[in-house]
Amino acid sequence: MRVCIFGASGDDIEQVYFDETFAVGRALAERGHSLIFGGGAHGLMGAAARGFTAGGGKIVGVAPRFFDIPGVLYEACDEFVWPDSMRDRKKYMEDNADAFLVVPGGIGTYEEFLEVLTLKQLARHGKPIVLYNINGFFDKLTDLIAADTVAGFIRRQTMELFDLADDPETAVRLIESEAVDTETIRFCDE
Repeated sequence: MRVCIFGASGDDIEQVYFDETFAVGRALAERGHSLIFGGGAHGLMGAAARGFTAGGGKIVGVAPRFFDIPGVLYEACDEFVWPDSMRDRKKYMEDNADAFLVVPGGIGTYEEFLEVLTLKQLARHGKPIVLYNINGFFDKLTDLIAADTVAGFIRRQTMELFDLADDPETAVRLIESEAVDTETIRFCDE
């Protein structure tokens, strides 16, 4: 299975996030999965890639050429794809992944998660989406989604379109689970 991992690109975060992201990357690779990601050498993107390398997994990096400067991209990728833009980068990853794992990150990570969640809600895919909730990182986000559901801004089924994992083993199990039945995500017909 090709797992797309979205996550932080910066290094100025607590070590536990690096350790846990490395561990989940390694666990996925040891189970025979491959990584497709934004190609970064730093932050949690780099930690995931290093975990896949340690676990013997195949890695596909995806980045526009303007990122191709020394020290920015993960050099141990088995393959690199060079889309023209950030939008094309994300589309390539979305189209070529079998599942999405979201580790802690900033605004770009939230945007990537919300886009694949929206596409799943619109029945454009049925791929697993897992938030790896290291140190409760995604608690406030899921609380916000739940509150907006109660207020009527988000459909109640949306919370069923993604899973939360608190450890690498749970993340891997959820990634490997069956895709959500598209009947549960056909909101456009309601």
